[in-house]
Amino acid sequence: MASPSEIENLQARNRRVELDKAWETSKTRRAILAVSTYLILVIFLVLINAPNPFVNALVPTFGFLISTFSLSFFKSWWAKTLYKP
Repeated sequence: MASPSEIENLQARNRRVELDKAWETSKTRRAILAVSTYLILVIFLVLINAPNPFVNALVPTFGFLISTFSLSFFKSWWAKTLYKP
């Protein structure tokens, strides 16, 4: 039988796992990553003197966002069809 400290450790671990899972799928995380991606791309495009850096940085940023939305679909498909524990 598990000791009280082992149970507390398992519960703490479960809370961390749930927090990590919630963060990975959160809209806040996606927004932070999208804004960061956009700003980094704007800076890069300005440094290389690319035309319309503020507009051109939108394309890869939207591509990133679309990929994050489609990943949950592919994860579900993978788990049902390919994953064999």
